Amino acid sequence: MYNPKKISKTNAEHYAWGANCDGWHLVKSDELSIIQERVPPGALEVNHYHKKAWQFFFILSGQATIEIGTKTYRLKEHEGIEVPPKFPHKLTNNSNIDLIFIVISKPKSHGDRVLV
Repeated sequence: MYNPKKISKTNAEHYAWGANCDGWHLVKSDELSIIQERVPPGALEVNHYHKKAWQFFFILSGQATIEIGTKTYRLKEHEGIEVPPKFPHKLTNNSNIDLIFIVISKPKSHGDRVLV
């Protein structure tokens, strides 16, 4: 019998990355990854792409600057953007408040990352 469990960052697996950034695995399987992340002001992710993973970034609070290929997009609260496999991308928090967002990856993106 299926026994669902409530999940939030208070009980999810946590990891730290970059310069004081945080991630919480809300769903973690080989087929699907849903992560809530926090990026402090001025922090960024290095430019990279994924060989197989399709990703969708959705901003919960703050503002993100995301470079996808040669274009730059600014996302504000309650906006999102897709990143297909093999497209180089880089996310930056250029604001003065924490950036909180959800990133959905199908299949999982961990172990599928190539630095540019």
